[in-house]
Order: sequence, then C-alpha cells, then structure tokens
Amino acid sequence: MKFNFNVPPYTGKEAEYIGQAVQNQKICGDGEFTKKCSKWIEEKTGTKKCLLTTSCTHATELAALLLDITEKDEVIMPSYTFVSTANAFVLRGAVPVFVDIRPDTMNIDEKLIEAAITEKTKAIVPVHYAGVSCEMDTIMDIAKRHNLYVVEDAAQGIMSSYKGKALGTFGEFGCFSFHETKNYSMGEGGALLMRDESFVERAEIIREKGTDRSKYARGEVDKYTWRDFGSSYLPSDMNAAYLYAQLEVAEEINNARLAVWNRYYEALVPLADKGRIELPAVPGDCVHNAHMFYIKTADIEERAALINFLKENSIWAVSHYIPLHTAPAGQKHGRFHGEDRYTTRESERLLRLPMYYKLKPEDAVYISGKVKEFYGMED
Repeated sequence: MKFNFNVPPYTGKEAEYIGQAVQNQKICGDGEFTKKCSKWIEEKTGTKKCLLTTSCTHATELAALLLDITEKDEVIMPSYTFVSTANAFVLRGAVPVFVDIRPDTMNIDEKLIEAAITEKTKAIVPVHYAGVSCEMDTIMDIAKRHNLYVVEDAAQGIMSSYKGKALGTFGEFGCFSFHETKNYSMGEGGALLMRDESFVERAEIIREKGTDRSKYARGEVDKYTWRDFGSSYLPSDMNAAYLYAQLEVAEEINNARLAVWNRYYEALVPLADKGRIELPAVPGDCVHNAHMFYIKTADIEERAALINFLKENSIWAVSHYIPLHTAPAGQKHGRFHGEDRYTTRESERLLRLPMYYKLKPEDAVYISGKVKEFYGMED
C-alpha cells in the first residue's frame, strides 16, 4: 500500500532506550523506564497514581478486580466499542448492559444511561471514541446520585480533555492503551489511572501476582509475601523504554497528528456540504488528540465500494467495530437496553482514513482528493 492505514509511531530513540534498559540489567517490570513513563502520565494528566500495564485490556481487568465486580453485577457501557471493554467485566461474571450511542460523536448517549440502571448496576463505563470525550458532567452526576463507580475506557484518549481536564481522570479509574495503533505505542501496553489513592496499595498487590513486592522494591518491607489474589500485569521495561522515547516528544507527535486531521477536515468540507459524507464532530467542551479521522458514507454498500476504490489507489481505509450486542458473545453475555437507533446504523457507515505520526498534511490532501474523486467531485 502507498498509504497504510496505520504505521506505529517511531521517533528514533526507541532502540537507544531499549539498549539502556538492557544495560541496566533490569528488563522486567517496574524498571527505570516504567517509572519514567508512569511519572510522565501522572504529571501530564494530574491523576493521583498511574500504573503501567501490559495492555489497556489488563488495565480494565485490574479496575474490575479492584471494584470487586461479581456475577451479581451489571455494568453499563456502549455496544460500539472494542471487546475488551466488555470482557474485563464478563470475566468477573458481570453482565454488560449496552445502551445506544450519540450519532454525532459515536460515544455513549448520556441521556440513556439512567434508564438502564437497575439494583444490580455497579458501574458505568464511558468509552471516549476517537479521543473525543463523552459528556462527563452528566455521567459523573448520574454516578454520584446512584452511588455507582465510573471506569473510563480512554484507550484512545491520551492527550485529550473535557473542559480542561484530562480524559481518564474523571472516574475512579481511567484506562489508556499503548497498542501499536495508538498515538503513543509500546507495541502492547496500557496504563491504569487512579483518582482515589485508597485503591493504590491493593492495585499494586493485584498487579504484582497478589504480593506486596512493590513495597519490598521500595524498601518498605524486608520481604514480600502473598497478600491477595492477583496476576502479572507488569510490562517489560524494554517496552516502557520504547514508549518513553515517544512521551518525551508527545506534544510534537500530537501537533503533527492534529495538522493532518485538520487538513483532512478542511479538504473534505466541500463534500460534506453537498451532503455526500458526514465529518466527525468535536463538541466545544472537548479537546481531541487526532487519534483517528473518519467519515460517514450513505450506507454500508457505499462504504464497501469506497474502501475498494481507495485500495485500488493504494490507500488502505478500514471500517471499525461490529457492535458488541450483535456479536455471538455479546448476545450470550450481555443485553441491550432500549432501542438500537444509531449503534448499528452509524457503525455500518463509518470509514477510517489513514492516520499516523509520519503521515504528512499533503498526504491527507491527496487521500481526500481520491475520496472526492470517488464521489465525482473535482479536487
């Protein structure tokens, strides 16, 4: 492909920092680079505590463990999300209760959450799609009035904010992803952000196989032992070294992506003005991170035709999530509350264009030109 859909971010220092991690002879979890990454996230977002994890999936699973989610519980979330959002709670026996999305942002419709609450509801899991925030004031108000926890799936949301506050810092927990498709990557990786310091000690124990090894490493105890159930959610320090090379220039990467996003938008406005496509919406209270650029076609057939046309022109464009409530596992483990007015319809129209750090604004103009060519519009 001339233009891949995604190219993992790379700054040039990754290999050097991985070499340093090897030379430090501390390549397992919680080494020098793991600490540097965690500190950077804490300072950048203002969260009380950040623990680097092996994936955003594991960060969300860790949140579910810390909330003592069980088979008696229900958790409200959108159906338009990645499977990990639901799996983290299904693994604990809970039932994901899916509600419809807003067609403008593709985020959970905050106006539908309250009607889905039952006596079994324990948490709300907003997903910040494309790095654009959910309507967090309303969600946090609902959670407070009904005594519910909030776990933010901010997998796509690092460097994004709502009313000046970083995504991932509103709820009890926020979960970031550093998968190779994300704005900043360590191959596979994630982070758990904690608003309440009372969760920190137990989080460290569960993350370290159920032991108090973190205290031992800090010299707070003379030996460590099994304290609780747990697993191994620590990434290798070599992975963290790869990530830290990007966090050092996070603003540069963010600005480069925003420049491409803005050029896409500007180039495609004429097509949107003619009603041929729809462009992404970013509410005024939201600052996004250009995680992705998508358009919406008339229907699923038109989307397929456009994907094929772009492929013929060496441009890899792709669709996104299949709504979880329509999937076999979603039908087995969860349920949809209310009417599916937008989730399925909008998911079948959404098409993502190439977006990555090294993509140039002029590349976005070229790709947009091919989109317009498909619709018969002169560039």
